[in-house]
Amino acid sequence: MKSSRTDWLVLAGFCGFLFFFGLAYFGLVGADEPRYAQVAREMLARHDWITPMLGGKPWLEKPPLYYWQAMLAYSIFGVSDWAARLPSAVDATLMVVAIYLFLKRFRPGFQLDGALMAASAAGVVGFARAASTDMPLAAMFTIALLAWYAWYESESHRYLAAFYFFLAMGTLAKGPVAPLLAGLIVVLFAAAKSDYRLLWRTLWIPGVLLFCALALPWHIAVQIRNPEFFRVFILQQNFARFGTNLYHHPEPFWYYAPIVLVGLIPWTVFVAASLAETIRVWWMERREMLGSEDALNVFLVVWFAVPGVFFSLSHSKLPGYIVPALPAGTLLLAEYVRRRVTDGQSPGMFLIVLHSIVAALAIVPALVIQYIVLQHRLPWGKAAAISFMFAAVLAIGMAATLRTQLGLRMLRFVTLVPVVLAVAAILRLGAPAADSTLSARPLASEISRLENKPLPMAVARISRETEYGLAFYRNQVIDRYELGQIPAGEHLLVAPEGSQTAIARDVVGRRVSYLGSFAPQGLDYYWVSAAGMTEGMH
Repeated sequence: MKSSRTDWLVLAGFCGFLFFFGLAYFGLVGADEPRYAQVAREMLARHDWITPMLGGKPWLEKPPLYYWQAMLAYSIFGVSDWAARLPSAVDATLMVVAIYLFLKRFRPGFQLDGALMAASAAGVVGFARAASTDMPLAAMFTIALLAWYAWYESESHRYLAAFYFFLAMGTLAKGPVAPLLAGLIVVLFAAAKSDYRLLWRTLWIPGVLLFCALALPWHIAVQIRNPEFFRVFILQQNFARFGTNLYHHPEPFWYYAPIVLVGLIPWTVFVAASLAETIRVWWMERREMLGSEDALNVFLVVWFAVPGVFFSLSHSKLPGYIVPALPAGTLLLAEYVRRRVTDGQSPGMFLIVLHSIVAALAIVPALVIQYIVLQHRLPWGKAAAISFMFAAVLAIGMAATLRTQLGLRMLRFVTLVPVVLAVAAILRLGAPAADSTLSARPLASEISRLENKPLPMAVARISRETEYGLAFYRNQVIDRYELGQIPAGEHLLVAPEGSQTAIARDVVGRRVSYLGSFAPQGLDYYWVSAAGMTEGMH
């Protein structure tokens, strides 16, 4: 009992630090974070839990789970960027807790190791701190697959009901990709086991009805209110996104290989070792192994591989698509550690040294993160030299510890040291640079201080990331000059530095007053008079 309480305290501490601490240190970045955050805000303002809205118009590209969670966060804590990130942090925590409970029930002894390995993978930490739909999908998908395997081992239908419940939540998180990937994984596992009756047993009628009861009502309601939903969401956002380059995210077929390797840091080396060992034993023993408890390893290999292969075939590739595969990799590692410790085996020196180097090197970009954000490169100088020296000392200490008698029992502890140091350094050193160069928050704040009354705002020839960021932080529709959206009344305008001549051509006969610059992002902001007015803003 005491050990269990300690586990929960450790999990709470690490999840609190890795997922929640410093969520407000820098503003929303990219196009997706402010866009999703603003959709939730507009839905809350309209008291509308069905139709996602952006700029007062239906925005039907994603299902509602993230929006619902963000609306609840806004209702409790108020609208803010950190509240917009809370759903992902909460979902990541639920996923880690589910992994802990699964391992405690079915593979006891190393449940804390497995949970902390999943929590500390770079891809999990990153997307747990983002206002996006990727972590809600990954969390619900992970819990669903753990529930399915729990049913497979125990034959308890309460686990199969949980599988369908969380699969429905995954569908509400990001659409039909959740049941599609889960179905592929179950089919391939059944094929590996040569037990196709498993498929029919999985199609449990009460579970299917539960899935439909949870997932279908919103889809039906939003389709009734918005007849274009099927075309926009199903045909464009799913089929066209997968089969064409409609959304301009083309990448080579091998794109996800380095993404997965980076996403699993600091565990990359040992995950690769556990993957190779599982495949080797599977190939040598095949069906005999699948009849034992080690079938879990085969299930995890299939789970790990399917999202990567599936999305590698897609014409549209983004890093977040691969997040549902990462927990399978860390679970493979937890099983590898459990087997090795139980059998009294220790990894070779090569693996220990390579793991220590990869894990410790993560501290290097973390310590010079402000240079990377500002200069888009790793600086070569005193700062980099000190960072590499620190990483070398850390790697030597890790390798020496892992070579002791405790060996793999210390793997979790020593590897979390560079993780904590790296996250702390990124938050402390990199957040100010990220806020000033990647987020619209400081720009919106600077402009607001100049206003003596709220004015409409437009942008010209700037990134959509800045446009969506301004829409969230100013809570207003942002017009875009290039699309012919030039407000007739007086308004504020944000444009690249030195754009005053081009702006004058856009608004012939109207006065344009330069108000200031935001140097970190190379932007100027102006006041533009109403049509027919000549006086400036004072």
